[in-house]
Amino acid sequence: MKENNSISITGMTCASCANAVERSVAKLDGISLAAVNFATEKLTYDYDTDKVDVEQIKDAIKEAGYGVTEESRVSEVTIPISGMTCASCAANIDKSIRKIQGIESVNVNLTTEKATVKYQATETRISAIKQAIVKAGYEPLDIEIKENLDGEKNRHEAAMKLLWKKFIISMIFSLPLLVIAMGHMLGLPLPGIINPENNPLNYALIQLILVIPVIIVGNKFYTVGFTTLFRGAPNMDTLIGIGTGAAVLYGIYATIMIAYGQVEYAMDLYFETAGVIITLILLGKYLESVSKGKTSEAIKKLMGLAPKTALVIQNGEEVVLPIDEVEVGDIIIVKPGEKIPVDGIVIEGSSSVDESMLTGESMPVEKQSGDKVIGASINKHGLINFNATKVGKDTALAQIVKLVEDAQGSKAPIARLADVIASYFVPVVIVIAIVAGLAWFISGESVIFSLTIFIAVLVIACPCALGLATPTAIMVGTGKGAEYGVLIKGGQPLETAHKIDTIVFDKTGTITEGKPVVTDILVTDHHDTNEILALAASAEKGSEHPLGEAIVLKAEQEGVVFTDITGFVAIPGHGIEVRISDKTVLLGNKKLMLDRQINNVLEEEADKFANEGKTPMYISVDNKLAGIIAVADTTKESSFRAIKALHDLGIKVAMITGDNTRTANAIAKQVGIDLVLSEVLPEDKANEVKKLQNQGSIVAMVGDGINDAPALAQADVGIAIGSGTDVAIESADIVLMRSDLLDVVTALQLSKQTIRNIKQNLFWAFAYNTAGIPIAAGLLLAFGGPKLNPMIAGGAMAFSSVSVLMNALRLKRFKPAK
Repeated sequence: MKENNSISITGMTCASCANAVERSVAKLDGISLAAVNFATEKLTYDYDTDKVDVEQIKDAIKEAGYGVTEESRVSEVTIPISGMTCASCAANIDKSIRKIQGIESVNVNLTTEKATVKYQATETRISAIKQAIVKAGYEPLDIEIKENLDGEKNRHEAAMKLLWKKFIISMIFSLPLLVIAMGHMLGLPLPGIINPENNPLNYALIQLILVIPVIIVGNKFYTVGFTTLFRGAPNMDTLIGIGTGAAVLYGIYATIMIAYGQVEYAMDLYFETAGVIITLILLGKYLESVSKGKTSEAIKKLMGLAPKTALVIQNGEEVVLPIDEVEVGDIIIVKPGEKIPVDGIVIEGSSSVDESMLTGESMPVEKQSGDKVIGASINKHGLINFNATKVGKDTALAQIVKLVEDAQGSKAPIARLADVIASYFVPVVIVIAIVAGLAWFISGESVIFSLTIFIAVLVIACPCALGLATPTAIMVGTGKGAEYGVLIKGGQPLETAHKIDTIVFDKTGTITEGKPVVTDILVTDHHDTNEILALAASAEKGSEHPLGEAIVLKAEQEGVVFTDITGFVAIPGHGIEVRISDKTVLLGNKKLMLDRQINNVLEEEADKFANEGKTPMYISVDNKLAGIIAVADTTKESSFRAIKALHDLGIKVAMITGDNTRTANAIAKQVGIDLVLSEVLPEDKANEVKKLQNQGSIVAMVGDGINDAPALAQADVGIAIGSGTDVAIESADIVLMRSDLLDVVTALQLSKQTIRNIKQNLFWAFAYNTAGIPIAAGLLLAFGGPKLNPMIAGGAMAFSSVSVLMNALRLKRFKPAK
């Protein structure tokens, strides 16, 4: 059976690490996809459960030299207990709770009559703990909850604090090291006891003593760097480890030579080079970690919308439960001003609900019995009771969070370029560093000079910026889209969207509102508008035909009084005949009037309505034409503006519909459509999209119905309207939560800006390395220019990663140009 999963990885420092993990996992039989996102530090994989299991995948990651973070969520709950009388009671409860899988710790306090339990929320739930208390013979009371989410947020914050601590320790030792090593060159006095002219051995030893704590703090560069080197998959740590390790080893050698009386070695110790490089890179990694945290703020905002508790009716009583304890079928009470905890259907009461956090619509939506409510939306006014239909990971909010998380962890095709280059980059850099160092040595330069070149090349070439260029921009871009109600399902559609040159819109429910409304009422002599509307609405009362429903709705809005009818007769394909107040009323199409030989004095007006895409409904009273009611599926307010904006972007706009050509052309004329594909059967929509693709167009399809799903899947980018069917949303690459066509423009603008940002990042990352390596190798020096100091190379390398991240964060300023 095929499954998709993801796992958090520790120990990665650059794109080469990500490639090493991908290669190691991809070798396993049963793995069809292995993609590592360096920015999110996650591996996403598709695997056949019959051929490989998760433990084997974890082992493959560890064999590549990296760690696996076990996903866990430890929660703590304090449950007051009734009925305890002695220590054995507490012991019985303790024993009963510990039998449950996922229990971390139990502390039953007889004095306070409370049990404090830490448990894995992914393995058990509070209801199971309560049940264990009941089984032991005691009664659990209302609970007090303290949650400790041991998830990505906590891990990220812990990693940031550790990096900062390492940087501070490293700086404390490397600053005096730098002053001692370089200060006398700048005229700074040194105490005689460590002055290189008077006491060269003390001068060397104090530097060695100061660099050792820095080496210990930066030990990961050596443990990981050399481990990956020996496994044939060198990474950024390898470059740092070799470069600074060579400097330290040479310094130790020089110290030994000084001890044997060769004091000239005191001028070239290189301890400060290793110390300062490690300090600068730790600072760069810390700043990188801070920036990474900012890229996922959209997820944090979305998750923060969910309420923590729900007021549930249990056994006739109102009980406050943690959100995790709510089950499908629970009856939940929501008071005015409170957040709706989960998805459900209203069973009692009415209110207006603010759904703007999910849909972007600022106007509250009226809710009454039978209406759906969405978790995390806000109940504005009335008290409502609703039946929970979706809880936990099935709620709309949870699905949106997962969608954004998946998108942020995915790779755009453009990322493959960086991945391929990074996989070859580190080994090539090591070769270049060795060749450059040897070349200068062979040309007559000293070992010291050649070592400087060797270290500078290794340090300046670290490929962190390459690994961060794409995923960080995708994370910020998809997160920004979510803020505006545009859910992009990954890097592929995000990248493809900027190439779109043709957009095909479904008509009904996409360009139009999807439900007919009365647009015009014309009457003949001796009749007035209200009379005709009252007759037509009374005749159609109870009708399930969309046109009839439109007339009834119009009458209700106008406050028309309905009249009882008798003798209802349906005339298939034509209309209806009824008796109202001893009058014979016919309501139907032009054919009905012709069959009954009724003089059509409004034929010219009816044809005009038809040319405008409206459906004329004739009404006659006692075989005389009384009037026409025009009904139409009106265009959405935003359709014209959205299509104009698309034209401004140079995009051709088509409309596809099953309607007749005349109606389709009328709608197209109203909103400025370029190409009309009318009278298309539902099953042929995908073929029409394919025809456009065969003509060389890159096509996006926008739709909302089940019949649009094949076309959404066929298109290069499928865009579903959020109010549409689940099938359409599942088939699409992008979902517009607000059902606003202007958000199609937003999606394209966001795609263009994100891809531009990625290209900028890749350009600067490549340009930096391309220019930096020759300079570090001594190209400028060969033509009389300066030599690059390895410490400056280290600072420049750290700055390159931070600059790429800061450029990606500029996307956070994105605003739709509407």
